[in-house]
Amino acid sequence: MFNEEYDVIVVGAGHAGSEAAAAAANMGSKTLLITMNLQNIAQMSCNPAMGGIAKGQIVREIDALGGYSGIVSDTSAIQFKMLNKSKGPAMWSPRVQSDRMRFAEDWRLLLEGTENLDFYQEMVSGLIVKNHKVVGVKTSLGVEVRAKSVVLTNGTFLNGLIHIGDKNFGGGRAGERAATGITEQLVNLGFESGRMKTGTPPRVDGRSLDFSKMVEQPGDENPEKFSYLDITKPLTHQRSCHLTYTSEAVHDLLREGFDRSPMFNGRIKSVGPRYCPSIEDKINRFADKDRHQLFVEPEGWNTCEYYINGFSTSLPEDVQFKALRSVVGFENVKFFRPGYAIEYDYFPPTQLKHTLETKLVEGLYFAGQINGTTGYEEAASQGLMAGINASLKVQEKEAFTLQRDEAYIGVLIDDLITKGTEEPYRMFTSRAEYRTLLRQDNADFRLTPKGYDLGLASEKRLKRMEEKQSKSEAFVQFFKDTSITPDEANPVLESKNSATVKQQDKMFKLYARPNITIDDVRKFEAVENFIQANDLDNEVIEQTEIQVKYAGYIEKEKNNADKLNRLENLKIPADFDYSKLKSMSIEARQKLDKIKPVTISQASRISGVSPNDISVLLVYLGR
Repeated sequence: MFNEEYDVIVVGAGHAGSEAAAAAANMGSKTLLITMNLQNIAQMSCNPAMGGIAKGQIVREIDALGGYSGIVSDTSAIQFKMLNKSKGPAMWSPRVQSDRMRFAEDWRLLLEGTENLDFYQEMVSGLIVKNHKVVGVKTSLGVEVRAKSVVLTNGTFLNGLIHIGDKNFGGGRAGERAATGITEQLVNLGFESGRMKTGTPPRVDGRSLDFSKMVEQPGDENPEKFSYLDITKPLTHQRSCHLTYTSEAVHDLLREGFDRSPMFNGRIKSVGPRYCPSIEDKINRFADKDRHQLFVEPEGWNTCEYYINGFSTSLPEDVQFKALRSVVGFENVKFFRPGYAIEYDYFPPTQLKHTLETKLVEGLYFAGQINGTTGYEEAASQGLMAGINASLKVQEKEAFTLQRDEAYIGVLIDDLITKGTEEPYRMFTSRAEYRTLLRQDNADFRLTPKGYDLGLASEKRLKRMEEKQSKSEAFVQFFKDTSITPDEANPVLESKNSATVKQQDKMFKLYARPNITIDDVRKFEAVENFIQANDLDNEVIEQTEIQVKYAGYIEKEKNNADKLNRLENLKIPADFDYSKLKSMSIEARQKLDKIKPVTISQASRISGVSPNDISVLLVYLGR
């Protein structure tokens, strides 16, 4: 049946697999996407939302490079919010509530419209490996498909085990079987594997809820969007979420089921996500809190199904039901399905290169939860990078990586392969030391030229970015060049309780004051005239405001990044023998030998490697 060789085979069609397949195919590689069920491409297995703190920045970065997640997030959105608007712009994070069914449909239609991409529904049960190089895959029906590279994006399906109370059964997701065979083969090839856990809350019938008892959570009054392309538009109407709370009575009812909880009776032995704990974990760990927030999120425009964010659980179904009926607004709740926990295999990501290619098997790439991450956005970004690099390798071109000061995607991958993870990894703004540079508003400036060079970002996208950049730079220069008199400035300053000026000064200096906004400076005729004459949109105006108000912080962070990047240029030979460094600590030698850092900078970020160890390494390399 398959008598041709593919350039890239992508196994699994979740968020990582979908981005990987799109990237490889769009870069000209003949690509095959194999998944167990073609009806579940890009399924939102857990919450129906994209973005959020730091995750929204990742979606913007995927979009800037030419990936599809931002576009699909826009076309399937039912609500948009810019989180952390009360903080500085480095913390602003876009988030959409999504229509779950439309999200998957839009992804599938985009993939079906992508040239060079074929589809096949089957379970991949093993890899074909010769001389430490992958040359294809085998399916459960015995079909062999040849390929020059393979990207594994198995999500929670590798030996997946679902837990609901004292019941457990094999499965990769509710209603879908687990994938078997791959883990065992990879372990035989020398890979180290582990187990992780995640969970999901009950889905309920919105017709049985009393929203009048809850707090409405509407979207932004002036919603924005994810994609930098103009093919998507901001929402003109939105669906609200709602907020309610657990109580001591709810906690008591949940505690009644603790003896039947797989989390507490030893059935679940793996580690779950620290930052998205189950409701039973929350009331156990935070016993001093008498209530926890529950966000009641619609699953789409027209469905009555709701997702109960904050009530992830693996307790018995009867306990879940009884406890949830004690929540305000849920007195008559009806279940669509109970919450559950799932355990699955992952492979510690220190076994990967920065390209996400495995160190043990050439041409084999891992992306998504197989690397120990949690979240659609983290998975999608890894899929994009794996798809890019699998395609580049086949085309015998230089690999593509991102530094920590270039993208959150760079931080994510460097964290994974340098530090590893023993619990599901989630991205936060605090993980990025250069977050003033890595804002959601400038992802296109940072990454679209790179995406264009790869052949992923279109010329139209590049020109749109360049126009935005030139217009915002011109507007910043206008403020630097234009003077304002005390007679013009002081009425505005007085209205904002800001110190008045006694002599003419540059507008940039006045605008840079923390309490002076764009609305204030637009009261000056020269500013409004410039905006109108140059047809500046809100995106350009916002970008200008950030560049004016945070100029000092941005410059300082750029200088810090430049200093540290000098260490990125100090390469370590791939075959370097660390056993020679007797004056280095044993722990450092062992860690360095295991991870095999490519640069001095990466070596310095490995846990257990001290500044003194780096000094020893520098002296030896200097010889």
